[in-house]
Amino acid sequence: MIYKTILTIKLKSMQQVILAIALLISSMIFAQTATNKSEEGISVTVSVVNALSDNGTVKFALYNEENFMKQPIYSKSASVENRKSTVVFENVLQGNYAIICFHDENNNNLLDFEENGKPKESYGLSNNKMNFGPPEFESAKFEVKDYALNLEIKF
Repeated sequence: MIYKTILTIKLKSMQQVILAIALLISSMIFAQTATNKSEEGISVTVSVVNALSDNGTVKFALYNEENFMKQPIYSKSASVENRKSTVVFENVLQGNYAIICFHDENNNNLLDFEENGKPKESYGLSNNKMNFGPPEFESAKFEVKDYALNLEIKF
């Protein structure tokens, strides 16, 4: 009888230990899931609304300050319909970014230039501030926080 009582007490203690371990593991899994969701980032939808034609595609590039006009963090292209083109950059982490896009009307994957250096094809920047000379990060930057963004770029 004493042996049965001790065994019952040990089983109950073991059940409590197993339950505690299960709760610990599930809370670790939940914490990892919550961390992953915050690391996934935000979606940034970008639309060009005034392309000159429906020919070709619009090429979009997302940069941070360190890589501006070098290697983009993300790049996408989209067809043009009714003079409008839209892409969505997914999982953009919080921070400051800029977008440069151009209308590749002849589908050669390049922004074509005149001999004097002026672009032959339309281009635009986030914030729609056009400077004389090359684009500048400061005038094109926008901040990604904790909510989805919709940006409209005009050529």
